[in-house]
Amino acid sequence: MDPNVLRGRLLLAIPKKGRLHERCIELLNGADIQFHRPNRLDVCLVQNHHIALVFLPAADIPSFVGKGNVDMGITGHDVILEAEMESFVTETLRLSFGKCALQVQVPEAGPVQSVEALAGKRIVTSFEVLAGRFFADIDDRAGLVGDTRTSIEYVGGSVEAACALGLADAIVDLVESGETMRAAGLRPIATLLQSEAVLIRSTTPKHAHITPLIDKITARIAGVIAARKYIVCQYNVLRSKLSTATAVTPGRRAPTISPLEDPEWVAVSSMVERSKMADVMDQLVSVGAEDILIFNLDNSRV
Repeated sequence: MDPNVLRGRLLLAIPKKGRLHERCIELLNGADIQFHRPNRLDVCLVQNHHIALVFLPAADIPSFVGKGNVDMGITGHDVILEAEMESFVTETLRLSFGKCALQVQVPEAGPVQSVEALAGKRIVTSFEVLAGRFFADIDDRAGLVGDTRTSIEYVGGSVEAACALGLADAIVDLVESGETMRAAGLRPIATLLQSEAVLIRSTTPKHAHITPLIDKITARIAGVIAARKYIVCQYNVLRSKLSTATAVTPGRRAPTISPLEDPEWVAVSSMVERSKMADVMDQLVSVGAEDILIFNLDNSRV
């Protein structure tokens, strides 16, 4: 694509494949960012905003946002730390998907019970920086120097096979459900960090004229995330029990309370976390609330 076409546009980086890609596409659709990506092209123009989408490997996005001309991006919290880009990018929103843990995994049937027992051993990982820092502290505490220190070796894929194939004594890798690790005969003994997908922007704004558009897109994405996380709970309750009921449904900031024709009753509307919906309804019933209704949110601004 002609670079002149991109000039003046907000550049938004999206993972081109992998565990985050499909969820990012859903997020863009929910934020009404309309685009058509031609086959085999990694740049496309948004039809209803002055935006260009750039499809990149997730691990590269922090560097393009932090040091390049890309204004915003979606990537994993883990790769920001691995790329050592914490001071160059700002995590604007946590997106509540792509959740996983960076863990030390060892053979289930092996003798290792703690990370201290791995001092001076062989570690295979795709996260050389984070694993290196973690095991450097362990080596320091063990007083290891020179060639006796833990060996960190990079492997780009199939990290979970390294122990079974004789390449490592342990691995450091991202774990979602843990099924892949269990199938490989591995078990966790330590967690380096918890990660999820994040929306990032450059810590130092590059193009002042597009800051309002950056803020608009951020607000839209925040609204989509909130709509997925929350539902609207509406019910009627006696005024005498209102304080007890609203303690169950405090809302994101505060519930909406409306009078009814019967002066002893009020209607309450509140946002409730979707994952707590059933428990909240049970508690409202026990308080004495009636006509409890749940409404899904298609979108929101929060």
